[in-house]
Amino acid sequence: MRARSRSGVVVVVEDEWLVRDDIVHELKAGGWEVLEASTAEGAIGLLHENRRIDILVTDIQLAGYLSGWDVAEAFRAAQPKMPVIYASGNTVDQSRAVIDSLFFRKPYRAAEILNACRRLAGETQDKKEKPRPKPGR
Repeated sequence: MRARSRSGVVVVVEDEWLVRDDIVHELKAGGWEVLEASTAEGAIGLLHENRRIDILVTDIQLAGYLSGWDVAEAFRAAQPKMPVIYASGNTVDQSRAVIDSLFFRKPYRAAEILNACRRLAGETQDKKEKPRPKPGR
């Protein structure tokens, strides 16, 4: 049996292998288990393996027929509250972005993705475990 990561499972979808390797290395060093895909089709295949996935990080423009928009829509259809982080080096129309997602313009530092994953995991955990106090109480 595989040891569980202390932070969760992140899927990283990036067709530029140096960029993907940098993100994967940073996330693993930060305690995350990372699943990688270089295409949207490969990422959707990971989704269909019935694994627990906590966060999706996807480039928007990917090699192949599908885009990062398609990946996010597929992941959100399976798990509606899954945090999604998009990235692109090009100007993009973000109208296809899923609700409550983050966008990073390339180039960015891999540490920024790690910090965003930590924030998203913390926000998700806080909402599930304890309600926030109401102002004035």
